Amino acid sequence: MATSVRTLRNLVSSSSLSFRLLRDCHLTPPATKTPDTFRSLSHRRFTRQTSNLTRNDARTLWTSSVPVSKTLIANRYRRSSLRRVQPRSRKFNRRADAISAIELALDSVVKIFTVSCSPNYLLPWQNKSQRETMGSGFVIPGKKILTNAHVVADHSFVLEFWDGMNPLELGDVPFLQEAVAVVGYPQGGDNISVTKGVVSRVEPTQYAHGASQLLAIQIDAAINPGNSGGPAIMGNKVVGVAFQNLSGSENIGYIIPEPVIKHFISGVEENGKYSGFCSLGLSCQPTENVQLRNHFHMRPDMTGVLVSKINPLSDAYKILKKDDVILAFDGVPIANDGTVPFRNRERITFDHLVSMKQPNEKAVVKVLRNGEEHEFSIILRPLQPLVPVHQFDKLPSYYIFAGLVFVPLTQPFLHEFGEDWYNTSPRRLCERALRELPKKANQQLVILSQVLMDDINAGYERLAELQVLKVNGTEVENLKHLCQLVENCKEESVRFDLDDDRVVALNYGLAKIATSRIMNRHRIRSSVSADLADEHTNLHLN
Repeated sequence: MATSVRTLRNLVSSSSLSFRLLRDCHLTPPATKTPDTFRSLSHRRFTRQTSNLTRNDARTLWTSSVPVSKTLIANRYRRSSLRRVQPRSRKFNRRADAISAIELALDSVVKIFTVSCSPNYLLPWQNKSQRETMGSGFVIPGKKILTNAHVVADHSFVLEFWDGMNPLELGDVPFLQEAVAVVGYPQGGDNISVTKGVVSRVEPTQYAHGASQLLAIQIDAAINPGNSGGPAIMGNKVVGVAFQNLSGSENIGYIIPEPVIKHFISGVEENGKYSGFCSLGLSCQPTENVQLRNHFHMRPDMTGVLVSKINPLSDAYKILKKDDVILAFDGVPIANDGTVPFRNRERITFDHLVSMKQPNEKAVVKVLRNGEEHEFSIILRPLQPLVPVHQFDKLPSYYIFAGLVFVPLTQPFLHEFGEDWYNTSPRRLCERALRELPKKANQQLVILSQVLMDDINAGYERLAELQVLKVNGTEVENLKHLCQLVENCKEESVRFDLDDDRVVALNYGLAKIATSRIMNRHRIRSSVSADLADEHTNLHLN
């Protein structure tokens, strides 16, 4: 089957995460705000950004599909039909599956080119230099294209030309040891690539580009840079989307399965945007130890998990209590290791049942409390972490005062310390980013990221990378609140209380004058980020 050359071109800025929908082919203006894990775009918009696990430095900006000879296919079928030995029949089936995958891919899978320019979180008033990367995507019903979020995040504009593409249908979650074909445009060549593999594991997995654990399929097919966003095909349907591999291993890749894909698509179609996956907001401990179960009055026929921590922003915080034992979720019994039945004799953690709920949907939770059983109805919602994992299509926030650069703590800020950021970033900030829960809505951890040197702040440069706790005795809630406290200061001096009992004190009048001087020296246009500019202007007018 001969196919036409399809060319796609994207000019974008980078970020990371799971899927994006692309539709309505046309040139798009720069994006200014997309806080979601996934995103709806035109089916002719394509972008690419390097992910933590799937990276690509390819500079190619064109691709073509490879014709498949119908004569060769027919000859293969004739030769195979004469063979009656069972092992060779299976070999024929594998060959037929591969041919079917290629036939589908040639009319449905697209190569995505990206020129990205990501924000600089150490110097939040400017961007990094642009870079070119590459990814994959495929057409789905409704004139949409599905790809990974890190392929299309933070785009400035997208331009694409193509015609005659056919949509792929979504299939079911494959069983263990079933074969799948991963199709895409990985590094190492220009033409489409098909890699065969078998399903080795199905379980919730930490998404490298997401903030939570979701169902994922582990396969033994290599997923290389450029594969990200491409389909995994079984028969004539898509059973997953390639999105990451296991660092330091060989031929261990992961694909996003059909339930997660459909959950995302339905959320976008119902609400017009993606809002995230639901969470109970609980941290639970297994009850596999007999003495532990006896301590909490669990009968021999009871199984469940122990509640150890509850997110204050969750609906469960008002209903459940620490040391409750969760026995069942929506009528499904929870084992002592936290798993529930899944398909034929398989088990997965009960978090999967929670994540498949739609926002504001209710769930019935059966709980053992002080030896008595209770059933509670809990509303489920997506919960945002205290420290954001990603900042999609959003410029960093900052506030500069007398050369002191204040920013909210985010994981992208920690990522600026390198690939091994967990070990190289400030230990205290890293631990808070990964473990601390928010105490109230809109809370942020504000830090002094750096000091732009001047006579007025000499000696304070050693206090960089510490959290700001108070301004003139008032606890800081977020960066906007800090900006308000400083701009509304009526005292002669302003005092900042930091971690480790450190203090920064400045003469307020001299500090205001120094701010303009320092900004001119460093060629910084504004002392506040765009999201704080209106608030800053109103404070000056008042």
